[in-house]
Amino acid sequence: MNTLQDQTQLIVRQRIRMLVNQYEVRGALPNGSEGDLYAFAQQKRMAFREQVTLYADDSKREAVLGFKARQMVDLGATYDVVDAGGSPIGTFRKDFAKSLLRSTWHVEQPGLGVATGSERSLGVAVLRRLVEIAWLPYHFDFLVDGQPAFTVEKKWGLRDRYVVTIHDPRLDRRLVTAMAIALDALQER
Repeated sequence: MNTLQDQTQLIVRQRIRMLVNQYEVRGALPNGSEGDLYAFAQQKRMAFREQVTLYADDSKREAVLGFKARQMVDLGATYDVVDAGGSPIGTFRKDFAKSLLRSTWHVEQPGLGVATGSERSLGVAVLRRLVEIAWLPYHFDFLVDGQPAFTVEKKWGLRDRYVVTIHDPRLDRRLVTAMAIALDALQER
C-alpha cells in the first residue's frame, strides 16, 4: 500500500448526511477510479468556530490531522492545519477581497512558501454568484512562484466529488488534503 505522501492524485468525495459534512479521501488508481482510503473527515455544521478533523477511517478512532479557524467569525480567517499530535503542518486562508469576483485561497507550507489558488474560470465564478447551482463544477489552480503546485477539480454530479492533482512533489499531501476538503466545506461561507 502506498502512503498518502506518495500520491500524485487524490479523490475527495462527500458523503450525504443530515447534520454533518463527511468526506472520504482516496488515492486515484491509474484508470481514474478510487483506490485506498487515506482519510475520513467530519465537520459539524453550524459550528461557532470552523473545525474539521480527519481520521484514518470512518470508525473515527484514530485522528490523523485537522484544521481549525483561528478566529470565531472572520471572512478572511486563517486556518491552522496540524497533525494528530498538534504539530503544525501549514495554514490556509481565503482572500476575501479577491474572492468577491473569483474565489481565491492562500496555502502556506513552511519551507515552501505560499501557494495561491483561484477559480480557473471567471465565467463559472460569476455564474456561481448569480445562480445557486450546487452541482455546477468548478476548478482551482494553485501556483507557487508562478509554477503549478496542485489543482482541485469539482466533477459534475449531485454528490460533491473532487479530483486533486499534485504537481509539486515538495507539497505535504496532508496540507493539500485539508485545503481540498475546505474548498467544499468552507467555500459557500
